Amino acid sequence: MSLDSRLLEILACPSCKGDLVYFEAHERLLCRACPLLFRVDDDIPVMLIDEAESLDAAALDAWEEQARALGLL
Repeated sequence: MSLDSRLLEILACPSCKGDLVYFEAHERLLCRACPLLFRVDDDIPVMLIDEAESLDAAALDAWEEQARALGLL
């Protein structure tokens, strides 16, 4: 099951309040500005900054490349 589109419209990064990119297959939400990767557990976004994965430049590039390939950007 994927996240509800209405929820995705209102979700924002808790750190910078920026937009998020949803990777349904990986159950992750990406904030490109921070860059942070938030997990989704049982269709519930875990939007805690302390629980997010901080990405280095190479990891961010890899996620952005995948997002472009999937048409998410």
